[in-house]
Amino acid sequence: MVVARDLPGFEERFAEVKGVRMRYLVAGSGPALVLVHGLGGAASNWIAVAPGLARSRRVLVPELPGHGGSAPLAAAPNLNPYADRVAGILEREGVAGAAVVGHSLGGSIALRLAIRHSGLVGAVVLAGAVGISSRRPAAVYGLRLSALVQPGRRIAPYRQRIAVSPLLRTLVFGGWGASDPVAMPARVADAFLAGPARHSDTLSAVRALLHEDPRSELDRVTCPCLVLWGARDTQLSVADAFEYTRRLGARLRLIADCGHLLIGERPDACVDAIESFLRDVGQ
Repeated sequence: MVVARDLPGFEERFAEVKGVRMRYLVAGSGPALVLVHGLGGAASNWIAVAPGLARSRRVLVPELPGHGGSAPLAAAPNLNPYADRVAGILEREGVAGAAVVGHSLGGSIALRLAIRHSGLVGAVVLAGAVGISSRRPAAVYGLRLSALVQPGRRIAPYRQRIAVSPLLRTLVFGGWGASDPVAMPARVADAFLAGPARHSDTLSAVRALLHEDPRSELDRVTCPCLVLWGARDTQLSVADAFEYTRRLGARLRLIADCGHLLIGERPDACVDAIESFLRDVGQ
């Protein structure tokens, strides 16, 4: 067993899925729970959430193609190839009927997974999911610019210095990601900055995301859903949360005093929301 350094207590595994070498982490036992990170993220993004969930569940944390330690895709016309690679990991691990929690881009991929591989998914939690306001012109420009400039990769070498400095945390995470960057623990800030240095292709994910509008197929999601959102998310409006909730017939939980990076800012509240929802729907 190889212990993952970026997510303590988890075992590192690799799988060849449809020609792509995928890295994923596993810990715990019990009902299966899958955590899918967002654009430019990595498994380490779940450092404040995954250990708590793994106390009572078997938690799998894949790294999306082109992110972290997973190889890039040859082509990605839409998000389906990303969802299919996650599905391949679940099949390899003998998982069926899993709960899937997706943050940001991971939320859209969780929805694609539920549509294309419904037998593998028993419930979905959308944590600040992209797909609605991210299609607006200003958001499209910002996504493309970020993918080209790759600010995360540029600052990753200085992540430890940033993580311990309240001022630098505010400069890096303030405005778009965290409502209160000063309150974000240093280890969590470091975990969000650790992935970009290992990325090989995030631009394809941006192009795939912008290619489709998830609203056109939300009626095909048949499993129970929870929409989990930071009440002060300035990157993706709370209006998106209301629209996802309405279209999916989902439950809605707003987490106070946090922004888009809610899984890092208010991890205890996120764990409580996820666990309460899954208990209620028999997962």
